[in-house]
Amino acid sequence: MICQRIGMPPISTIGFGRTDVSSPSRVPKPPARITVRIFTPRHHFSTMTYPSPPVRKPDRDSWMQRGILLLILLLAAGLRVRGIGFGLPALNDPDEPLFMMTAVEMLRNHSLNPGWFGHPGTITLYCLALISLVVGGFGIATGRYADTDAFVSAVYADPGILFLPARLCIAACGVVCVYLTWRLGRRIGGTTTGLIAAAFLAVNSVHIDYSQVIRTDIQVSIFMLLCLFASIAIAEKGRLRDYLLAGLFVGLGCATKWPAATIALSPVAVGIWRIARGNRDARKLLVFAGAAVGALLLASPYLVLDYSTVLRNLTGEARPIHPGATGGGLLVNLRWYLTDPLLGSFGAAGLVLAGIGAVLLPVRNRVAAIAVLPGVAAFVMLIGIQALRWERWLIPLLPIAAIAAGYAITCLAEVLRAWSGRPLRALEPIAVLLLMVPMVSAAQARAVARANDTRQLASAWARTHIPPESSILVEHAAIDLIPGPWRLLFPLGTAGCIDARAALAGRIRYGEAENRRSGSPLVDLGSVALFRLPGCRARFVILSHYDRYRDDRTRFAAEWQRYAELTRGSTLRHVIAPVSGLRGGPTIYIFEIASTP
Repeated sequence: MICQRIGMPPISTIGFGRTDVSSPSRVPKPPARITVRIFTPRHHFSTMTYPSPPVRKPDRDSWMQRGILLLILLLAAGLRVRGIGFGLPALNDPDEPLFMMTAVEMLRNHSLNPGWFGHPGTITLYCLALISLVVGGFGIATGRYADTDAFVSAVYADPGILFLPARLCIAACGVVCVYLTWRLGRRIGGTTTGLIAAAFLAVNSVHIDYSQVIRTDIQVSIFMLLCLFASIAIAEKGRLRDYLLAGLFVGLGCATKWPAATIALSPVAVGIWRIARGNRDARKLLVFAGAAVGALLLASPYLVLDYSTVLRNLTGEARPIHPGATGGGLLVNLRWYLTDPLLGSFGAAGLVLAGIGAVLLPVRNRVAAIAVLPGVAAFVMLIGIQALRWERWLIPLLPIAAIAAGYAITCLAEVLRAWSGRPLRALEPIAVLLLMVPMVSAAQARAVARANDTRQLASAWARTHIPPESSILVEHAAIDLIPGPWRLLFPLGTAGCIDARAALAGRIRYGEAENRRSGSPLVDLGSVALFRLPGCRARFVILSHYDRYRDDRTRFAAEWQRYAELTRGSTLRHVIAPVSGLRGGPTIYIFEIASTP
């Protein structure tokens, strides 16, 4: 009777695998014993001891689930590694060289001070510095490079030596995000929800793209997911350890990218909810706050030691306008995020299911909703109210959208099974495969476009059509043209247009580039001082930001003046425009100037 009260079968019915207790020839080893405390009406605990159940081996379904997860992770890794060397040795992403130059400069200066805190990006920069140290140390140890100077010179000549390992590190972080999405989805809605969410994120085209570039967005997603996982643990158990972990992940997330601070609202909301239910968690919330601040300062101590640089960098990052990325207010920005990156990477059906899941979650799983939604909602509001809008800012929300879509599928499948009265085991697999078709198609289209970038096509045109000994002004980091028989110029803010080959040979430093940039959002012709413009005249001009300023010349009148002045009287020789699903990158304009001073 007592066994039935606590949900256990009678002792006489308990067996041990296939061996019966009554068999005299095969007497099993007495199992360990467990103690059960039963609450009686008189508010006393009575203690009884029962044999513990035998350790069960993983069943067939468990092994199948693990196998599916392994296939999903392998798929995620394959999609993120495929084409990861795009553009090299040219550098298509404008921020990648700034990250790598900062990391290399830390090694050259034998200092842990990054000297830049715009994101702040400290965790990413330390990872890049460590990668540089390992790659350089291995090259020197094997005799490939004579010393550190020889290694740095080789990197400036061929950035792929460092950029490829660094991109592989970010790709690995992308796979970790897929794994954590599975864990968080399983915690919220069960194993099926976790597997569906992981599959959706594995093939998400936006997540794949930013898993292949050196930026902070993928790494900060890891810490934000871990914080949400700790928040659910706080809601369920309220342990001090979980508060400490949540604070640790918030601090590390902020040391990677400032907006991660919004995720702190989840453990705070859970702590307040637990206090309202009569739990004594007020001190634990203080421990959480202390752990968050402590982790931030331990991971990035120069936020305090070099606070003047921090203030200067934050001021430079807070720009009201940016060519091609100026926002339009909260509602306009949120609509753009929904109809552009989210719709393009999840498809219409996937996006609708994500919305349904976001509505069902607080109804069916209140604890998970309290632990997840506050921080996520705060992050959505933060990127929505910004003056600018960037596709990459959405990266930390992609795992949450994938979980919401997976949750909706499992809930709807339950409803259909209840309505039909049949098992219908194939519902979820069929739905997932159908939804993944447009996602995989979008990922393939973006992969093809990235492999056929307009900037590399411009370099190919230059090799064929530009005569030797000509001078070329190129606006992007076309290091693939350095070996060619031309004189290359590159715009660098207040310095005017510098000799690209001489700058690379002299190992231009990040600090110099940042100072010459003078707060400009881009290193391009529009940031060149007007009195320096005559030094930018070359026989051929390859421009990658021309149409951005031309189409928004009202807000960027001063920048457009540089382009109009330099190309006046020139001949437009070639235009290379992106084509959806076939060719990526900006529209490239190649001008030939009749005579040069």
